[in-house]
Amino acid sequence: MIAETMKRRRLLQAIAAAVPLSAQQQPAPRPGSARPMGAPTPPPNLDTSVADEAAGTVTRFFTPPQFSALRKLSDTLMPPMSGAPGALDAQAPEFLDFLISQSPAPRQQLYRAGLDALNAAAHRRFGNAFAEVSAPQAAELLAPLRQPWTFDPPADPLAAFLRAAKADVRTATMNSQEYVKHSANSGRRGFGGQGLYWYTLD
Repeated sequence: MIAETMKRRRLLQAIAAAVPLSAQQQPAPRPGSARPMGAPTPPPNLDTSVADEAAGTVTRFFTPPQFSALRKLSDTLMPPMSGAPGALDAQAPEFLDFLISQSPAPRQQLYRAGLDALNAAAHRRFGNAFAEVSAPQAAELLAPLRQPWTFDPPADPLAAFLRAAKADVRTATMNSQEYVKHSANSGRRGFGGQGLYWYTLD
């Protein structure tokens, strides 16, 4: 009897020595579990797609000729000055494209008709779109802005648009991240929304 007990003990010791220690320490898998408890979790399978299929082009509210005219107008009204970023540096045209797209219909019509009228006037007087005219030619086309300011908006649609665009371009530029950073670095106070600014949309 004692001999049999000793044989069983040696047999169990031999089996235990043959099994790796890590396997001895792992608990038995639960019923119905496809993976032993404590085993590394496999990485999830992610669906992939081609980059060109996932990314779309930027959809603008204005047509290409209108947006080109808006960029030229913005650069003419708010160029870089004394180290401060201009309207193009601040991406004011891109912001206005989004802003006007979310504006009431009368505001959208004011901008679209105004940019079309600006391009038409440039073609009529100089044979080019407004984006292609020289600085002196652009100054001639923006002559309505030099008229005395009145509380009532100008009766001429182009002049009314130019007045609205001038205010919007200035506001968008001076409240941009680029302008705020420049104002902070140069020690200027009271400009650029006092630390508040809008972000461009990608």
